[in-house]
Amino acid sequence: MDDVDDDDWLLEDDAVAPGAAQAWQRPWRVLIVDDDADVHAVTRLALRNVSFKGRELELFSAYSGADGFRLLRDTADVALVLLDVVMETEDAGLVLARRIREELDNQTVRVVLRTGQPGQAPEQRVIIDYDINDYKAKTELTTQRLFTAVISALRAYESLTQLERSRAGLGKILAGATNLYQAGSLREFASGVLGQVSAVLDVGADGMLCMMAADGAEPGVLAATGIYAALAEQAQLPSSHPLLCTFARALVEQASQFEQDATVFLIHTQQQQRLCIAVSPPLPIAPVQRDLLELYCQRIAAAFDNQYLFERLRTTQEATVAVLAEVAEYRNPGALAHVCRVRDLSARVAQRMQRNAVADPQLSAQLVGLIGLASMLHDIGMLAAFDLAEQPVSLTDEQRRAMQRHAAIGQAVLERAAGAVGGVSYLTFGAQIAGGHHERYDGAGYPNGLAGRAIPLAARIVAAADVFDALLHARAYQPAWPRAAALDYLRRHSGSEFDPDVVAALLEVVEEGGQGPI
Repeated sequence: MDDVDDDDWLLEDDAVAPGAAQAWQRPWRVLIVDDDADVHAVTRLALRNVSFKGRELELFSAYSGADGFRLLRDTADVALVLLDVVMETEDAGLVLARRIREELDNQTVRVVLRTGQPGQAPEQRVIIDYDINDYKAKTELTTQRLFTAVISALRAYESLTQLERSRAGLGKILAGATNLYQAGSLREFASGVLGQVSAVLDVGADGMLCMMAADGAEPGVLAATGIYAALAEQAQLPSSHPLLCTFARALVEQASQFEQDATVFLIHTQQQQRLCIAVSPPLPIAPVQRDLLELYCQRIAAAFDNQYLFERLRTTQEATVAVLAEVAEYRNPGALAHVCRVRDLSARVAQRMQRNAVADPQLSAQLVGLIGLASMLHDIGMLAAFDLAEQPVSLTDEQRRAMQRHAAIGQAVLERAAGAVGGVSYLTFGAQIAGGHHERYDGAGYPNGLAGRAIPLAARIVAAADVFDALLHARAYQPAWPRAAALDYLRRHSGSEFDPDVVAALLEVVEEGGQGPI
């Protein structure tokens, strides 16, 4: 290498003195691969004061192509390789250049080939045959030219990594938006938002906090992680919380806040709901990340509106079912309390079966999510039967046939309603439950004499929950059973009246629930 040029030139343009780099920025990683120790020493001397865009250089050394490959494989974010050609073999550097691109699939690291024997690796052939970014003869590589080559390579590396971050960020946005539309509640949605924002930022965070505010209302906590996790169960932020002022400013100004003390993203939806997401510690957001987050916030707003409307629809459905159950109360006193208990128990049993990974092809996420609401319709056909408030202790054959018709009536009514709605809904499972919750696992039930898994799983679950709750609570024709006797009944009839998998899950749920009422 030739004599060192004026060192002042090294600090011009984007280069700044050491120590000016911001603490959060990692140094540029540069790898020197050469079998000559003097080359390493001179290169380190020439680059000792260089930094680019506030980031200093971190120099690594390897003395063979094989060592260089291992270091690149095990070290992340190497921006530049200063690579000799002739080392342990006459083409060791060329071999390494090819392995970097093909074996490591690293297309962003910049490779500058340095050779003391240009005739052995002619520049034109090397540039065409190998994916390198510059070619220098060691005899012409002055300090000034080395500086220029390094800064040019780092600038190109930065552009490539920004493009890659944009591509990866867009991929995360698309995947995240899909996941958000699958969220089951506003709180689950908010938790998903925090995870996806963290992924798009691609940086660590001590904690994240998601707040929601309707127009004219104080913001409430939806989800929280890390240092904010304790706030997840609180409806409102404490009046003394340091983020409250930043949230208020974001809501008033209708804009995200990027301050020294706080980073808060604002998301405004068409349903007049607003989300604020705070990140701790405050983050230095690069322009490309900010653009990605603005795009992602638009996706979040649409997904939030979808989730909000879905919850409103679900609330309306629950209210409608509750009204139907209340109508049944007039024909069958105690029916409303009974169906509410069966709803809760059926949902817990389905969740337990899912947790136990029961191998039943009908055990789907849709069933687990909808069975509670659907179970409330299990006796809807009773509205067409005789007045059960006047039901005698024993039924005549005619009364028994009238009572048993309620299963087929309920199924037919709900199937018509489900067909009008389309798709899979709580009405779909409600029809299965209404028609099948009096079938028996051994085939001796009614109305169709189905057996085993030919009975819809939703009906098998509700059948056990319905009988168990009926035994525990007094009826006009039957006193309440002790809990132990009701549980013993389930055990004795497992495999005959009830699905054994359902009974096992129900017993676990009851045991987990303690001695209080189900």
